Amino acid sequence: MRLTFLGTNGWFDSDTGNTVCAMLETKDRYIVLDAGMGIHRLDQHMMGPKPVDLFLSHFHLDHIAGMHCIMKFVSLPGMRIIGQPGTRATLDRILAHPFTVPLDQLPFPVEVLELEEGWHDIGYKVECRLLDHVSPCFGYRIEVDGRKVAYCTDTGETENMVKLADGVDLLISECAFRRGETNPRWPHLNPDTAIAMAKRSGCKRLALTHFDAHRYRTIEERREIESLSSEFPGLIVAYDKLAVDL
Repeated sequence: MRLTFLGTNGWFDSDTGNTVCAMLETKDRYIVLDAGMGIHRLDQHMMGPKPVDLFLSHFHLDHIAGMHCIMKFVSLPGMRIIGQPGTRATLDRILAHPFTVPLDQLPFPVEVLELEEGWHDIGYKVECRLLDHVSPCFGYRIEVDGRKVAYCTDTGETENMVKLADGVDLLISECAFRRGETNPRWPHLNPDTAIAMAKRSGCKRLALTHFDAHRYRTIEERREIESLSSEFPGLIVAYDKLAVDL
């Protein structure tokens, strides 16, 4: 299984990259995590026609802005959009004229799955839990092809993140803040708190993404985090188009 980071910025696109999106290539489908502007690269990294499962964590624009360009994926056999209750109604408001093409006018079939918190079988096992954010935000645990991956973005420190990442092969965690920075009114993680969550979960590997573009203005500023690999061996500091084998 290969994970490719298509976008790794939080908030807005900049010289460091596009807003957040990642793709897991599995045996039967592509699993896409959020739809920031990095999703425009999706067709560049697909190795043949497979359906797409698109998981949306929440509806802040840096996580859904790329939805307006998915109509270019004309060769897709189909897409399932997976999110919290209310996902269909929210997308129908945003993906509509005069803003962009509605879901029912895309060049491939689309199904929207609205999941409650807990475990689900959607052809593979998925666990959803609410994270600590200013608007409802889902973290996910995905178990497919013998691998376990957790995706937790836009969150402060929370037990639900620890539970989702319990023993997974890879935790993909947000890292919006710089070292030493916290803000209880705008919950996000910094490198040290993300590593602390990873240690508590017992995950095997940790990848950091969703770097606030206003705080991390260069890739070199991100790479400074790599010095913390002594705290968590194998730490991955993501950048756009980075591919990781699982």
